[in-house]
Amino acid sequence: QVQLVESGGGLVQTGGSLSLSCALSGGTFSSYTLGWFRQAPGKEREFVMAIDYIGSRTYYADSVKGRFTITRDNAKNTVYLQMNSLKPEDTAIYSCAASFRLSAGLVGRRAAYNYWGQGTQVTVSS
Repeated sequence: QVQLVESGGGLVQTGGSLSLSCALSGGTFSSYTLGWFRQAPGKEREFVMAIDYIGSRTYYADSVKGRFTITRDNAKNTVYLQMNSLKPEDTAIYSCAASFRLSAGLVGRRAAYNYWGQGTQVTVSS
């Protein structure tokens, strides 16, 4: 079945940038809504950004508006999360998720996604 593998995490100073990648295999990439979630120690997993299966509409959490960008490259079966102006509050394990053609009202809900990657650590130092 569908598998997702994240990469690109690391350590960066406040104000720096990182770009995360998530490669999908085992399915038709263009059929899936793709999302990024994150979980910090002691906190619940939260929605970050998502992009629809068409690739023409994106969704975002208020906490990352203007700083993060989500894109997808269907030719490479990969979704990206470009993170700029990073803050210590962005420190978390970032996971990508996929589900078949989610409606707009479901893209931010963890339960709506049926495929998940293992996550990649992002640490932002002050």
